[in-house]
Amino acid sequence: MSSRLKTTSAQARDVYESRLRKDLERDCWGMYVSIEPESGEHFIGITFDDAVNAALDKYPDRVTHTIRIGHVAAVHLGVLTQ
Repeated sequence: MSSRLKTTSAQARDVYESRLRKDLERDCWGMYVSIEPESGEHFIGITFDDAVNAALDKYPDRVTHTIRIGHVAAVHLGVLTQ
């Protein structure tokens, strides 16, 4: 599949897996990374908002994808059951 046909999230995950995962999971576990897939540029934040806003500051007209470093999902929604 050509990269033009991939979704933003798929492109960003490719960047994460191929270029960022090893270093970010070692150095920034639990933080957030927002990836702009066209440029491959990434923005680290302690919070989800920090990472997203850093990406928006640089690329206000582009769609980015945000990942919680070392986790399956960036956010978890639901209730805690006992």
